[in-house]
Formats: sequence, C-alpha cells, structure tokens
Amino acid sequence: MSDVAADLALRRWDAERDGPPTEAKLRALLEARGYTVTRYAYSPGTRFPPHAHGVAKIDAVLEGVFRMGMQGQFVDLGPGDWLEVPAGAEHSAEVIGDATVVSLDAVRR
Repeated sequence: MSDVAADLALRRWDAERDGPPTEAKLRALLEARGYTVTRYAYSPGTRFPPHAHGVAKIDAVLEGVFRMGMQGQFVDLGPGDWLEVPAGAEHSAEVIGDATVVSLDAVRR
C-alpha cells in the first residue's frame, strides 16, 4: 500500500538505519518534534469511524497493524511507522488482524 499513501505524511521505520523500533525511541522522536505523547492499546476488531480533531496529531504504532484512512487513501502502519494527521483532517483507523495494536498518540503541545 505504500504507493497509495504517497501523498500522506507517512514515515516508515528503517530498522537498518534506526535499529529496532522501541517505545523509548519513538516517544523521543515525537517529543523532539513538539508533541505530547500518550500510549494506548486497542484490541482486535477496534474501529474508529471517520472523525477529525482540532489539533495536529501523529498516530504511531509500536505493535500490531493499524489501518489508517485519510484523504481517500488507506495505509497499514506496522511497528515504528507513523502517520501525521493535520488539525481538522478527517481520518479513520482500524486494527487489522488478531493482534492488539499498541500505539502512541501524539498531539501538538
């Protein structure tokens, strides 16, 4: 799905360059960009229908697979991946597969 997400602000984790994705590394990257970070866990079958927030945010994945939709495009985020969601942008999300998704929800301070 990476070609579909070309227009989205998507970051894929590069384990060769960055080492294994850890909560501490991902949290530090997000906080260095000026975000406040909260950890969440979502069980299989969890879905968030299209919605928007009044603040810019980043959804980053630590474990599992999170399918995010925005601007008519969908992308699957795995460990270390994140998607930037601008303030007011309608987006959706759902847990894919049988594993719990552990994510970091980052909002602008």
